[in-house]
Amino acid sequence: MVKRNLTAAEIKQITAEENVQFLRLMFTDINGIIKNVEVPISQIDKVLANKVMFDGSSIDGFVRIEESDMLLIPDLSTFLIFPWEAEHGKVARLICDIHTPDGEPFIGDPRNNLRRMMREMQAAGFSRFNIGPEPEFFLFKLDENKQPTLDLNDEGGYFDFAPVDLGENCRRDIVLELEKMGFEVEASHHEVGAGQHEIDFKYTDALEAADNIQTFKLVVKTIARKYNLHATFMPKPLANIAGSGMHINMSLSNAEGNAFYDANGNEQLSSTAEHFLAGIMEHARALTAINNPIVNSYKRLVPGFEAPVYIAWSGHNRSPLIRVPQARGLATRLELRSVDPSANPYLAIASILGAGLAGLAEKANPVDPIDCNIYDLTPEQRRAAHIDDLPSTLHNALKALEGDEVVKSALGPHLYQSFMESKRQEWSAYRQTVSGWERKQYMMLY
Repeated sequence: MVKRNLTAAEIKQITAEENVQFLRLMFTDINGIIKNVEVPISQIDKVLANKVMFDGSSIDGFVRIEESDMLLIPDLSTFLIFPWEAEHGKVARLICDIHTPDGEPFIGDPRNNLRRMMREMQAAGFSRFNIGPEPEFFLFKLDENKQPTLDLNDEGGYFDFAPVDLGENCRRDIVLELEKMGFEVEASHHEVGAGQHEIDFKYTDALEAADNIQTFKLVVKTIARKYNLHATFMPKPLANIAGSGMHINMSLSNAEGNAFYDANGNEQLSSTAEHFLAGIMEHARALTAINNPIVNSYKRLVPGFEAPVYIAWSGHNRSPLIRVPQARGLATRLELRSVDPSANPYLAIASILGAGLAGLAEKANPVDPIDCNIYDLTPEQRRAAHIDDLPSTLHNALKALEGDEVVKSALGPHLYQSFMESKRQEWSAYRQTVSGWERKQYMMLY
């Protein structure tokens, strides 16, 4: 999206000219769920004066009840008017940072935390952390009560087109709405699974990319309902088919341009790229807790469905955790393939950046690339090649995070503690749930 440096006066003028009747003040909780406080346009002066408060104790991972008042500080560069029609006038949004009542940035706000990590990046000599996400989602039919069913909207496959891909019109409408909002959509297509889709939009700096991911999810869900469909970013809604990922393409920029490119380097990668890559690999197991943060995430991270399972990298095949696409020059980048769309993008990007910066600080060097299909290797061959596994459950990922000071530092103490509490509760609830599979498998047998 193209950011505009609008002033408060310009925003007031635009809302008047466009008949905006409501303002959505949006932010994201620790679990990546979009929250908002909606106010009538009559409160715009209060909004723009940074005087809107809300109860932070009611938001997951924020604050205790005795310190609940929080300020919503709108980022004026995020102002946009939602393009779909509204019965009672147009609705505009502003993404907000969370501040304490005394005006200080709140350390438990994922967006503020990403800003903190970007300052560390700038202190290391880089101007931008460029992020290009590739989010995937499924479309399911709604029933007569507008509740999601397990009926997919089509039987299409990878890159199929109408009439097999019955989601094409919905996907096209999503693209048109995104473009009205300033997204530069690079591609949209049917994915591997029936009812599964992908829309890729142009890379941008880390903070805007995280904002865009959250806005993208909102648009996809809103437009899908117009087609009597439910869009879900759940990583693995159905067994025995590919799950939904959100590959993260990344590069660092400095005064000279793309800091990952070196025409004379090995594979034309700079030492910066190699150190950054090594940092991500070193901390990959802990990063998995952030990048794959729900129980269901680990139903996707299994062999046989294209999602990565092993900690390795390559420029020539798609089975490792990290791929280095062949494009060079300004397009030189790393692609982290494990991330799924249930991840909080602010936490995921901050943690990836923290791991990469640690690799740079240590001048770490990556192990040799693995250019064969890792899934074809035996366990003995993988051990000989020093290929470790990603965690197989949320529980194991949390244990890895607990022992990783670099990723914990990228979150900060408040967010780390809140995240661990939330996820331990989720794992505990899951452990106590008896599934239909277990009853079918064991009740008669035992």
